[in-house]
Formats: sequence, structure tokens, C-alpha cells
Amino acid sequence: MPSQPLPNYLRSHRKRLGLSQDDLAYLLGCKSGTKVSRYERFRRQPNLATVFACEIILRVPARQLFAGVHLSAHRDVLRRVEYLLGQLTGRAETPRVRQRIVALNAILGVVTDRDNGPAQ
Repeated sequence: MPSQPLPNYLRSHRKRLGLSQDDLAYLLGCKSGTKVSRYERFRRQPNLATVFACEIILRVPARQLFAGVHLSAHRDVLRRVEYLLGQLTGRAETPRVRQRIVALNAILGVVTDRDNGPAQ
């Protein structure tokens, strides 16, 4: 059984580079390593600019640095896509509804044939 990913992997990547929490904090524009410690212990979520800064500094894609957060967001989006698709089912097939269905199926990774619906 695969284990759940951690919310983030900042600590391991910071240590791999030999940086202290204070070093990373300085590079992120923070006053002390306290904020970095809170990120690493999952007590605080960084803002988007900080996420991108971490990606640049640690040279690891954000979706890998924040694997647990990414997985949670992915699951939430897929759940909402399926809900919206359910809402559109049975509606009159207008070009706009069809466009929305194609877009939502693309998010799910379903390949569609524009004329015949989802491919088998």
C-alpha cells in the first residue's frame, strides 16, 4: 500500500543543499528561520510567491516540493469536475454545454471524439 506524500519536502531538499533554515529564510526574504521551520513542520502554508521562490532556490518543481498539497488539490479538483459533469448530464446539448463537457473531460484525461462523446 503506497503511503501518503507529506504536505511538503522542503526540509529534505534544503538539507540536500546544505542550507540552514536561516539561510533559506534569508533567500526567501524572511527575517528568520522561524517561518521556514513552520513550513517544514506543516504548521504554515507558504504563499504563492514563496512557493515559486522555493522552486527556484531548491531547483525542484513546486508540485514535487509540495507533493501532499498537490495531491490534495488534484483530488479536490477531480471531485468537483465529476460533480459538474453530473450537473451537465441531461441538459440540452448546446454548443456551449458541449464545450464545457469537452473541457471537463480533458481535465479528467478523457479523450473525446467531438462528434461521438468519450472514446472507448
